[in-house]
Amino acid sequence: MGSMLMLFADILVAVLLVATVVTCVRLSRRITRLQTDEASMRKTIVELVVATDNAERAIAGLRATLGECEKTLADRLRTAERYAADLAEQVEAGENVMSRMMTIVDSSQAAKRAGSAPAPAPEPAPAPAPAHREQSALEPAHFRLMSDRISDAAELLAQRAMRRVGGREGGA
Repeated sequence: MGSMLMLFADILVAVLLVATVVTCVRLSRRITRLQTDEASMRKTIVELVVATDNAERAIAGLRATLGECEKTLADRLRTAERYAADLAEQVEAGENVMSRMMTIVDSSQAAKRAGSAPAPAPEPAPAPAPAHREQSALEPAHFRLMSDRISDAAELLAQRAMRRVGGREGGA
């Protein structure tokens, strides 16, 4: 009976030993998988760090490019504003020239209708000051006629300008 008990104890120790070996093999496999996962995790972390660095550099480059674009756009806007102002001045000057030309044409047509020979009308000028009018009485008659023509042309120009301004206000 003593030997049976010994045999039973030896079998129990052998079974426990086999269970321990099986558990150790399982743990070894799990540890190997964890180490493999750890290596892949380290690799993934390194890749993320590299990607983050690249993204930070790209963002810095984009900010620099954005600053340059902003400066270029501001310069182009200033240039466009200058061109717009120049163009507006040129359009206004062109309108003035056209108005003077129309005044000359109107004067010429009025002279034709009156039956007299059309005389070239001078460019409209501002009306002379009253002191200048006193001197015109002393001037020869043809200067007075020219002064009258200039006054008529200035009046026609003013009327035409008023019609245009009235037309723009009505159309706006």
